[in-house]
Amino acid sequence: MQILNLLKKYIIDSQIFVSLMGTLLAVFFMLEQNLFRLPTVILIFITYFSGYLYTKYQHHRYYWKILVFNICCGIVSAVLILLNHNEIRLLKWFLIVILGLLYNTSFLENYIRKIPLLKVFYVGLTWALINSWLIVPRFHPEIFFISLLFVTALVLPFDIRDMKDDQVITFPILIGVEKTKLLAYFLIFLSLLIAIFTLKFNFAIAFFLTCTITFLFIYFSENQKPDAYFSFGVETCSGLPLLFLILMKYF
Repeated sequence: MQILNLLKKYIIDSQIFVSLMGTLLAVFFMLEQNLFRLPTVILIFITYFSGYLYTKYQHHRYYWKILVFNICCGIVSAVLILLNHNEIRLLKWFLIVILGLLYNTSFLENYIRKIPLLKVFYVGLTWALINSWLIVPRFHPEIFFISLLFVTALVLPFDIRDMKDDQVITFPILIGVEKTKLLAYFLIFLSLLIAIFTLKFNFAIAFFLTCTITFLFIYFSENQKPDAYFSFGVETCSGLPLLFLILMKYF
């Protein structure tokens, strides 16, 4: 139990885990496109990590320290891009960062997180742009829609978890838990359908296996579930495509 508490405190609550899962999903698509580069992987992780820290600590006493940390991360990211890519990649990254700031910046009168029902799609949009625009030479619409639908579906269980605490209207509050699950199933199904017809065979199989596990996590999502079910279990689904791909290749 002590080990689980330490993992939750230093890996999950620190935003390292969600950043890692987002990075692994991006690596999955990088490999599918034969575009794997370590500097790009580092860039993606730093972007996710600094972005999620900024979102979490908006009203925390450590806010200004996090802000300084994020500025340092931004400088490191810009250097990584200029040394390994080009100015176009830097512009893409900068625009995605701006989208992240618009999601949850407390000094703005209205930010995305306060807009009813939009949050789930906005998170999916940001992840999709990283996978289909930032890491590829040209915009890849199939990867965009696979990521958008899949990640949006994964955010819905978190709305189920938070439905008693949310201050804005979310899908579970508006249409109920069961209909929210049906919406998530539908999004996963559409994402899988596109993946089957557009991804290379092994990658499509890995994504199919991922969607099967994801269906189960969505099915058993309830407001009464412990936080670890969502922040560890559901979040892990983002990293499953790469995990299944590795298992198929080496085992």
